[in-house]
Amino acid sequence: MQSVGVLCQLGRYPVKSMRGECLPAATLTLQGVLADRRYAFVQTASRTSFPWLTARELPELLCYGTSVEAAGPQEADVTVTTPGGEKFPIKSDALRQALEARSGRELFLLQDYRGSYDVAPVSLISRQTIARIAEESETPADPLRFRPNLLLDLEHGAAFDELNWVGRILRVGNAARIAITQVDQRCMIITLDPASAKPSPAVLRCVAQWHKQCAGVYATVLTPGEVRVGDIVSLEI
Repeated sequence: MQSVGVLCQLGRYPVKSMRGECLPAATLTLQGVLADRRYAFVQTASRTSFPWLTARELPELLCYGTSVEAAGPQEADVTVTTPGGEKFPIKSDALRQALEARSGRELFLLQDYRGSYDVAPVSLISRQTIARIAEESETPADPLRFRPNLLLDLEHGAAFDELNWVGRILRVGNAARIAITQVDQRCMIITLDPASAKPSPAVLRCVAQWHKQCAGVYATVLTPGEVRVGDIVSLEI
């Protein structure tokens, strides 16, 4: 085993494209972080391979807070807080109707215990990569802009070193093991401030022009287990 860093932030996003939660500890299951991307609003009329309503179509989705009240392998009880402070159960018709009015699209709520992921159930990026992008784009360094499940503080590595782990296996804490499957090709979502949804195009321009549009990596879970902020993260040799 080769120690490469420390888990310094752990996140989950119960509703696709809405604000996530930072957790002190979580269970990594074969489907990813328990209750991550459990729900998504889908555009009824869309016939594309990416029919979800996301911050691409409605940037203010990032300003809707989410809280998991209880979660199991199949079910998750999630409360959504609107930017105006109203609270709704995720399955509320009133919430769906409000989002339809804001987006101008007919929607339905999708619940999937496997999670509605773009590519893979776990996303990972290093603090060093985020700091480099912030420096190069002259924007604040905010990890939430990149919506990672696992944020690492590298022990001796440099920015973008995690891209070199594709095809390798990481151990997080005492038990959990993840396989790094591919680099994360970034889209316009990273231009949006996670608190205000205001755009900073320089962020994506920096990543696209200087880093082949890559920042962070995707992973799948090989061995489930509990992970905690402060856990050592190691590469299997």
